[in-house]
Amino acid sequence: MNRVREAVTVVGLGSMGSALAAALLDQGHPTTVWNRSPGRADALLAKGATLAADPAEAVAASGLTIVCVLDYDVMYGVLDPAAAALEGKTLVNLTSGSPEQAQEATAWAERHGAAYLDGAVMTTPPGVGNPEMMFLYSGEAALLEAHRPVLAALGDPVHLGTDPGLASLYDVALLGLMWSTFTGWLHGTSVVTAQGTDATAFTRVALRWLTAVAGFMTTYAPQVDAGHYPGDDATVDIQIATIDHLIHAAAARGVDNSLPQLLKATMVRARAAGHGSDSYASVIEVLKKPESTK
Repeated sequence: MNRVREAVTVVGLGSMGSALAAALLDQGHPTTVWNRSPGRADALLAKGATLAADPAEAVAASGLTIVCVLDYDVMYGVLDPAAAALEGKTLVNLTSGSPEQAQEATAWAERHGAAYLDGAVMTTPPGVGNPEMMFLYSGEAALLEAHRPVLAALGDPVHLGTDPGLASLYDVALLGLMWSTFTGWLHGTSVVTAQGTDATAFTRVALRWLTAVAGFMTTYAPQVDAGHYPGDDATVDIQIATIDHLIHAAAARGVDNSLPQLLKATMVRARAAGHGSDSYASVIEVLKKPESTK
């Protein structure tokens, strides 16, 4: 027997919004769509989507509306005229923004009688629909559970907590991790390719190394929680001496050293704060305190 799929509305058909709607259609969910430029819906209409004439009609068509637009200002510009249609509905906002904006949006939705989940998409459009890709949500857990079959069509729904700003907070923190990892990989790649190694060969080894790095993070997280950093593996002093080898190798091959110099400067600040004999996790103590300017 075929299971009845929940109807859903998608507001905003940029690259990500279109991918969201396509994934929902692929999973058999009756999907209503709306976009300021109706032509963006053509491919989705060919897959079976229904095009709403305006945002109010789009919201009224389904019990659940997913909005994914450029920013919160655009979201309010689109949904304010449709606010009356939100009464008794659920709004899932996958628009990127700050935790503070998510909290304000929760209050806005409540004023209009709508239940609200804030979310963050932790993939690019081609990854939407892959169950391995995380979609982060914050807000009432029961609300996520009520709509889990729909949200699971997009990726793995991960509930972070009831604070509506948590999804946005995790989003920016995880993007910072991504950019730092990418840039560290690219710097290392620059060093080895200057010696004639190709990036593909280096990356095979780098990926194995990242598995070990993940293990170090797992070890260090309880230290951060406890505020106690036993230097029984490799101390900050040792890391400072070691990073000089990277700086020397990069300089000798004409590679920019801005990143490792920044990392060394942060380690040196940690040593000056009394953490030289502590584990690398102790660097968080200086990261939590902006460097004073004189």
